[in-house]
Amino acid sequence: MLFNAITWSPSEGLDLGFFTLHYYSLMFLIAFGLGWYIMKSIYVREKVSIEKLDSLFIYTVLATLIGARLGHVIFYDWDYFQNHLLEIFLPVRFEPEFEFTGFRGLASHGAAIGIIIAMYLYRKRVLDKPVLWVLDRIVIPVASGAIFVRIGNFMNSEIIGKPTNSDYGVIFQNLGETFPRHPAQLYESFCYLLIFILLWYLYWKTEKRHKVGYLFGLFLVLLWTVRFFVEFVKEAQVEERTTWLLNTGQWLSIPFIIAGLYFMYRPTKPRTV
Repeated sequence: MLFNAITWSPSEGLDLGFFTLHYYSLMFLIAFGLGWYIMKSIYVREKVSIEKLDSLFIYTVLATLIGARLGHVIFYDWDYFQNHLLEIFLPVRFEPEFEFTGFRGLASHGAAIGIIIAMYLYRKRVLDKPVLWVLDRIVIPVASGAIFVRIGNFMNSEIIGKPTNSDYGVIFQNLGETFPRHPAQLYESFCYLLIFILLWYLYWKTEKRHKVGYLFGLFLVLLWTVRFFVEFVKEAQVEERTTWLLNTGQWLSIPFIIAGLYFMYRPTKPRTV
């Protein structure tokens, strides 16, 4: 066969002696660090004070983590968390016995909503620019961050794809499996890389950055369209919803795509000199 199955059985993380740095945490550190560097180059170009970048970093980190956590709780696992409210923001499970779990439930749709809200607050309190001006630029590092988040999911053997029913795919040995699945996480990660390159090119090499809302809208359309189609080869994250026409991730992606089309093609007033 041209493509033979790959057996995937990584360790939990990097053993640093006094603690283990989990790969998923490492991917988040890379995502936020690279995002800070990307936004710094944008702020330098736009002649925005770098001092305002630290506030942006804090707003983005908190919005991503809180939004992603609440998104998972509300969209995917409310039946459980409505009776375990303390576990929403504590990295532990109290039943059936106390266990340290870490924050394993994060949803990208919730992170997106959180970032949009945070950019509105950031614009209002820190940066005297239109909120769409901020969103047009923040989506560039967000797209780069999404690349590493999905790599982290792959390292953790989570958000797995459906069986390929062939010799192609990845065997997630850590899950005790012996058959190959679609590496759905890597499909998404590669597509997000392409989205990042496109957004970067449009911002730096074209005049699209001057069309307020365009890059933000394009990001919404492309990222959530990728998510919509990759979901077809993913296992459902909520078992009770496997009979739905579309899964939870797909239904949640549709409003973002529609909103993106609106921001891309909405009528705008001509710029005055």
